[in-house]
Amino acid sequence: MIENVDLTMVNWARAQFALTAMYHWIFVPLTLGLAWLCAFYETIYVKTGNEQWKNLTKFWMKLFGINFAIGVATGIILEFEFGTNWSNYSWMVGDIFGAPLAIEGIVAFFLEATFFAVMFFGWDRVSKRFHLFSTWMVAVGANLSALWILVANAWMQYPVGQAFNPDSARFEMQNIMEVILSPIAISKFTHATSSSMLFASLFVISVTSWFLLKGRHIKMAKRSIIVAAVFGILSSAMTFFTGDEHAYESAQLQPMKLAAFEGLYDGKRGAELVAIGILNSNKQPGDSQDPFSLAVKVPGLLSILANRSPGTFVPGINDLVYGNAEENIMGVTEKMERGRLAVENLARYKAAKKDGAQDHATAALAVFNDNKEYLGYGYLDKPEDAVPPVGLTFYSFHIMVILGTLFPLVFMAYLFFIYKDTLARQRWLLVPGTIMFFLGFIASQAGWIVAEVGRQPWAIQDLLPVTIARSNLTTGTVQATFFMFLALFTLLLLVEIKIMLKQISIGPEEN
Repeated sequence: MIENVDLTMVNWARAQFALTAMYHWIFVPLTLGLAWLCAFYETIYVKTGNEQWKNLTKFWMKLFGINFAIGVATGIILEFEFGTNWSNYSWMVGDIFGAPLAIEGIVAFFLEATFFAVMFFGWDRVSKRFHLFSTWMVAVGANLSALWILVANAWMQYPVGQAFNPDSARFEMQNIMEVILSPIAISKFTHATSSSMLFASLFVISVTSWFLLKGRHIKMAKRSIIVAAVFGILSSAMTFFTGDEHAYESAQLQPMKLAAFEGLYDGKRGAELVAIGILNSNKQPGDSQDPFSLAVKVPGLLSILANRSPGTFVPGINDLVYGNAEENIMGVTEKMERGRLAVENLARYKAAKKDGAQDHATAALAVFNDNKEYLGYGYLDKPEDAVPPVGLTFYSFHIMVILGTLFPLVFMAYLFFIYKDTLARQRWLLVPGTIMFFLGFIASQAGWIVAEVGRQPWAIQDLLPVTIARSNLTTGTVQATFFMFLALFTLLLLVEIKIMLKQISIGPEEN
């Protein structure tokens, strides 16, 4: 069905967008989480009047500011790429996708930027309480920015509140509240923000562990750890529950993604959850090979995760690709047939309208409307094209879960030894503690890989494949900009690391 598509160009465009998004997400979670920690630190200062809490707050605020500035730069480039590499997508869904991004810029970012200057430069120019209010507003603004961006992303995963206009061949907004309050949007926002709070807590643990190992800023380090560890335990619990809800929503609305991140090929009742596993790299949909070379499974748990009920049926990749009449699951083959009917009758409708043949136009439109929910499948070449990269999705999900289980144990260990007043002597804990931030970064990136790779091949779930969403660019053009952005983002990252390390080596002011 797809003609004259340069798949090499599409893959390079995917790689460029993934590069930009992953670099951007280095900075975003630290911004979101550290903003809240700065607000909590300053609240303690205002309540106690202790200048050491003020110095502590200023120190973490400097690191927040450095990270925030570079995160903005990568975010701007990311939004521009929708117009450069994915112009068909931007044209077809601009009415819907552009709305939350516009609200983010007008409302959330404006709120954040308004109070940003007061937070950094208003210590001796405004009252304590107004300065504290400004710090909280920066935290609120940063997370509101995330809300609108995640609403836009969630709509790509679950396109609600829209209608397809056959005359313009565009998706148009029908109900913005459906877009904002879609279950995927809510679960993505709560999971992304709670995991960002966890990420920022790990950052504080890493920096303060280094201070304790060096015997510097001991009191500041312990105070920072107490707040960050409590914050980390609470955000770990929230991340667990929001992640569970997000997995449930994926099972209901994106079952292929769930099947991919669990390596489930043949659906079953009372399906097991894979705790640890090694995939059989030769396994293909429809063959008889075992999906795993090694797997440790928890009986029945996947059915509970996916359906909130033990013993229920969880569809696997084969069920979703080839259909399962017993479970009333339509396969991709049938969806492709109906999608092609939608594509063909859309073309007939437009041709008939152009020729003034109203009866033919009406008949073609009726067939299109009967099949339009499968529109995107009409552009697939074979049923197996609907399967995302299973290996990358599976391993990313399990790395995220394993690390997410480790982090609250680390926070509890730090609190225990703080309580015992022996933390500074626990080198076995402090040395690995200095790299907790990097493990948090891996878990955070893995989560986004699951979310985005797991929904392939779709730019808009079931309605628009990535191959159709592309711009008409040459492979060489996209390759050139890929390496240009790679160099630019790497330079920005190195600059941030250098500035961060310098500020950390200086440390907070001491009274």
